[in-house]
Formats: sequence, C-alpha cells, structure tokens
Amino acid sequence: MPHAKKIKLHGFNNLTKTLSFNIYDVCYAVTRDDVASYIAYIDEAYNAARLTQILTDVAEIIGANILNVARQDYEPQGASVTMLISEESGLPSGIENTEAPGPLPESVVAHLDKSHITVHTYPESHPEIGISTFRADIDVSTCGRISPLKALNYLIHSFESDIVTMDYRVRGFTRDTRGKKHFIDHRINSIQNFLADDTQQRFTAIDVNVYQENLFHTKMMLKAFDLDDYLFNVSSADLPAREVRRITRELRREMLEIFYGRNMQRGLDPA
Repeated sequence: MPHAKKIKLHGFNNLTKTLSFNIYDVCYAVTRDDVASYIAYIDEAYNAARLTQILTDVAEIIGANILNVARQDYEPQGASVTMLISEESGLPSGIENTEAPGPLPESVVAHLDKSHITVHTYPESHPEIGISTFRADIDVSTCGRISPLKALNYLIHSFESDIVTMDYRVRGFTRDTRGKKHFIDHRINSIQNFLADDTQQRFTAIDVNVYQENLFHTKMMLKAFDLDDYLFNVSSADLPAREVRRITRELRREMLEIFYGRNMQRGLDPA
C-alpha cells in the first residue's frame, strides 16, 4: 500500500490507539495431580518476572522509555504486570504505520507517549472432563504517532497460542495546522495485514470490523491439530483408540467454543 501523505499537526498527536490481545492455550490434564502440575507449569512459564521481560521487549520494539513497572504473582495462580511508558525526544525517519508485519525487537524502533502496557493471566480447568485452559490478556495503549500493532508479531511469538483474539481501536482526534480534525492518522482495513506470513499460514482467521468507528477485530484458531501437543504427562500411543477420539472431541470443542464465543451441545462431534 502506498504511504499516505503525512499530516502536519497543530501540536501533539492526541489520538489514542489501543491493541487488546488475548491468547488461549488448551491442554488435557485428567487427574488432579496433572491439573495441578499443568497450572504450576503455566505459572512458572508465565510468572510476573517472565511477563515483565515480555513487556520490556515490547517497549523496546516500539522504542519507549519505561517509567514504572508494577507486577504481582497471585495465589493460587495467575500474574499481572502493568508498565507505564513514554517516548524519547524525536521520532526516527522511516517509521510508518503502513499495513505490514512488525519485526522482532532487534530490527525496529518506534516511539510512544502517555502510554501503558498491561498483561494479566488466567489459568483455569474444567471440573469434570480434564480440559485446562490458560488465557493471557495484553493491552498496549499509545497516544501519539505510532500504532501498537507494530508489536503484534512479537506478542504472538511469545506465547503458545491455540486461539488468538485481537481488538484494535483508535479514539479521540487530533488537529492539523488548518484546524481540521483527524480521527485516525493511518490506513488500515484489517489487523491481518500486520501479521507475518508464518502466522497467517498457521491460523484460520476471521475479521469483524466497523470501519466508520475505527474498530477492528480479528480472531484466529490454529489450523494444525496433533493430539500429543495437548496431552500432559501422557502420550496418545498409550491410550485406547476410543479414549483418543473422546479427548480429541473434547479438545476441539473447547477450541471451537472459545473461537466462536458460544457453548456447543455435548455429545456431538465438533469436527
């Protein structure tokens, strides 16, 4: 897409751009010990210290100064991190909000102001059928020239994701030097245009966008399904064929219910 003509602003860019990014990781852990072990594994893999490092990397991607970090591990499970960030002086040339994938931290710099990044985790499990689901919610909110979508690919690669939901919205307005209001300062018709090729190949994606309101929503579900990727402390080769079919059915139902946002009738094969 050709670059849009740059807007000459009167004062600071007051547009607020927010990316809400939710990932779900699904697992089958049938015994109480397995469930406890899975949740302990998740709490260790995504504890407050690890999440702080992920958000620090996001701040590096967008070239932001970290002003303050608050983090907390919860009992019995879960963690939260909140990070306040601000921009450095000056914006490097060549940084554009074009619809293109954002690189990883070592190869991009952008700048933000009056901004924050937050992450919260929610491990949980089904009380009867052995399905456990881990959810991480991340918000990257910026006020200024650069869109937080530039950090999207790094975030997707930082978590093991079966389902991903993303919301991007632009709020407020900014004025140009002639006093005209601008309610968005970059072209966008889909969050998918900011995703790397490997991500688009691995996931099925659906858009629900409201262009006139500058609201963009994309949800994705992993295409490949290998049962052994979802079993905890057991292999599919050690299970009876009937049990393999049942577990596969329950896992796929869990993923589809999250993806479509509704419960499905039990006893039916979601495939």
